[in-house]
Amino acid sequence: MTALLEVRNVGRRFGGGPFSRREVRAVIDVSFTLESSRPEIFSVIGESGSGKTTLARMILHDMAPSQGQILFRGRDLSTIRSGADRLAFMRAVQPIFQNPFEAFNPLKRVDRYLYAAARTFAGAATQAETERLADVALHQVGLSLAEVKGRFPHELSGGQLQRTAIARALVPKPALIVADEPVSMIDASLRMTVTNLFRSLRDELGVSIVYITHDLATAYYVSDRIIIMRRGEVVESGDAAEVLRAPRHPYSILLKESVLSVDGITGGDALPSHATT
Repeated sequence: MTALLEVRNVGRRFGGGPFSRREVRAVIDVSFTLESSRPEIFSVIGESGSGKTTLARMILHDMAPSQGQILFRGRDLSTIRSGADRLAFMRAVQPIFQNPFEAFNPLKRVDRYLYAAARTFAGAATQAETERLADVALHQVGLSLAEVKGRFPHELSGGQLQRTAIARALVPKPALIVADEPVSMIDASLRMTVTNLFRSLRDELGVSIVYITHDLATAYYVSDRIIIMRRGEVVESGDAAEVLRAPRHPYSILLKESVLSVDGITGGDALPSHATT
């Protein structure tokens, strides 16, 4: 069976051209595979500057690799050039961004984003069908169209707005979601709501998720597999529980030791305390 996503020896360089002598290697020789037969949450963990967001942009086909290949359902993303091909890819691979307040124009009602997704990606031809698809997606994240219809972003809480952003991504029924730091801008009390939602999307809808994060606690709780990145390179990878309980690379160990639990316990006790919430 063809894999859902294959990242093959992918690298990305910046600079080094006629106006910049210094070349920055943001991503260096990264490889992993997500199988079509087994939906999973695959986390990419790292601090700022680790290359994780650059990797996410390449998976979303917003940026081309400098080397290597990214294949979605067996097709090299570099061959996607026509508008029809790009639209088909965008139906199947949807993003969720870090800050929900930046994802929505403050002068536009949030339901417009859901309606646009229904028309563009799901082929809704009437207003009734557009609203039905929006309502179905909102119910999948614990909201309803009645709760958000006609409202501006500032009229919703951060948690409601992020769930609305997830609902927009669900309208076209994607196979893969790329979520870039989706809980970093919401209250700690709402992070578990969103991570539990990701688990439900995996288990009930069969959606695979590439979860980009610096937060080891939520990664431990939600992930099936992980990679840990440092300065563009993968320094550790494998089963999430195994890697995060007993990391081997010095950088992974340092990351784990820097995690504080809610009651101030550090290191090894911190991850289980979050994971069992």
